[in-house]
Amino acid sequence: MEKWDWSWTAGLARVSATMIESWHYPYLLLAGTVAGFVDSVAGGGGLITIPVLLGLGLPPQEALGTNKLQATFGSGSAAWHYAQAGTVRVADCTRGFMLALLGSVAGALVVQRVDPAFLRKAIPVLLISVAVYFMIKPDLGSKDGKPRMSRGWFDVVFGLSLGFYDGFFGPGTGTFWAMAFVLYMGTSLTAATGATKVMNFASNLGSLVLFLWSGKVLFAAGLVMGAGQFLGARLGSRMVITHGARFIRPVFLTIVLALAVKLLHDGFMK
Repeated sequence: MEKWDWSWTAGLARVSATMIESWHYPYLLLAGTVAGFVDSVAGGGGLITIPVLLGLGLPPQEALGTNKLQATFGSGSAAWHYAQAGTVRVADCTRGFMLALLGSVAGALVVQRVDPAFLRKAIPVLLISVAVYFMIKPDLGSKDGKPRMSRGWFDVVFGLSLGFYDGFFGPGTGTFWAMAFVLYMGTSLTAATGATKVMNFASNLGSLVLFLWSGKVLFAAGLVMGAGQFLGARLGSRMVITHGARFIRPVFLTIVLALAVKLLHDGFMK
């Protein structure tokens, strides 16, 4: 697997060699807006943004780094709007936020030395299991329930593990966070969606630091997409706050199944 050159100047030289044409930017803004909307509701915005960046000719590492920059805008925007609406209490997420950030940095470091290809075959099975479980439990997440573990242990277990997973591989992180909040903290699907964005923001931020350090981020493209993410996340979070679980559930299931199909294709057909 390719090793990163952690030299800042070497990273900048690589990025400067990747050209984005001026006509690409409206396309990037639109992609960021759609992805921000989808991601703020159910996660899975990377299904839209990463193929767009790769389709413009970016090398995989630069596509991933630029994607982390724009995704940070989206998750941060969604988290802020959910907090403003009272859907999530940021104070309750502080410990989990820090642990998820640390976990994502560790995951981003480890992925440079270990090929995560095996996850492309394992994760789709887990995602399909999540979708099936939601289908056979139509009332799951419709209202708050009883926690099955303390918030302290929840933050440690899922903050570190899902933060690490997001830095190491990433697809489906929002899905797994939402399921964790619903099943183990007894939160409603609406509240789980809000809390998930706070945690996603942490792991996106942690991974972004590593990509920035290695110079694998195209700032102009990432910032344009980030502007779209900010707008899309605002629209999506408003829909969730207004309509709740009845809006989240079908979007959530659609994204989970689409992500599973994409990963199955990548893991078994290539």
